[in-house]
Amino acid sequence: MARVAVLFTGGTISMRHDAAAGGNVPSLTGADLLATVPGLTDIATVEPIDLGLTPASHFQFSKLFEISRAVQAALAEPDIAGAVVVQGTDAIEETAFFFDLLHPGPKPVVVTGAMRSASQPGYEGPRNLTDAVRLAASPAAEAGDLGVVVVLAGSIDAADDVSKTHASAFDTFRSLNRGSLGTVDAGGVTLRQRRGPRRHVTADRAAERVFLVTATVATDGTPIEALHGAGADGLVVAATGAGNTDAFLLVAAESAIADGIPVALVTRCPAGAAGTGYAFPGGGATWARAGAMLAGHLTGPKARIALALGLGAGLHRDALAALLADPAPVHDPDRFWDG
Repeated sequence: MARVAVLFTGGTISMRHDAAAGGNVPSLTGADLLATVPGLTDIATVEPIDLGLTPASHFQFSKLFEISRAVQAALAEPDIAGAVVVQGTDAIEETAFFFDLLHPGPKPVVVTGAMRSASQPGYEGPRNLTDAVRLAASPAAEAGDLGVVVVLAGSIDAADDVSKTHASAFDTFRSLNRGSLGTVDAGGVTLRQRRGPRRHVTADRAAERVFLVTATVATDGTPIEALHGAGADGLVVAATGAGNTDAFLLVAAESAIADGIPVALVTRCPAGAAGTGYAFPGGGATWARAGAMLAGHLTGPKARIALALGLGAGLHRDALAALLADPAPVHDPDRFWDG
């Protein structure tokens, strides 16, 4: 039977309602959570690793490196088939991508959690944990070179594409650009497409002062000027549409770029990518000419993670741009699905 390392870090899946506090608070250890899913022993031999009870909204880069190192140490054991990270869902689209950038593969890493606490009706933590272990133990996961994926509500989603699309819905996690990689349930694992090329960086630190600026109507250069003056390490600008902003926002970014601050450009839209189709002042083409790096189909939060890790790794502009850009597709005649 396959062995799977399960790393418990906290989150809603580990919470119960506390009347005195007036809401959900961390309560359940890894052992407590495993006790809610006795059937896991029929799927895999679980190796539990407790890493605390931290709400995802409290994560700092130092904690994410601790989790990533623990994952890699577990996967280095020859008889460990894969790993599961159990955490809060608030920041799962960022943390999963963080782990993915640092994960060399090919063993699968599955990140999961729950949208309901253990005190709420419809608590789905046991099902999500079961699905995650089932996927991590599956030979199909390693064969599919999945890297790091998120599994909730039975959907398997790539770390670089998945987004939390609703504050409380069970099926909140969606891959809005390429679609789900497949599904997992009591019947097994079904993969509809391979993950494809992944971004990767080797780093043991992240730049702490990388900031995300979202362009809105009447947003001038003030936010970038303030962050530039405060010593930002890097900036990600989430532009409207296909990469367009007010001209004054670009002027402020040009000053930051001239001082050596790397600037990445993404769309603020839930899906799609910033591009160079518009050449009016503040249009995507003018951002690219000014030296901003296009971050492919990454969302603003994900681009911030990549830029922070890239800077932490000591990458310079060309290498940063390559890390942010979408990996070149590889023709694969054995792809599960071309939809």
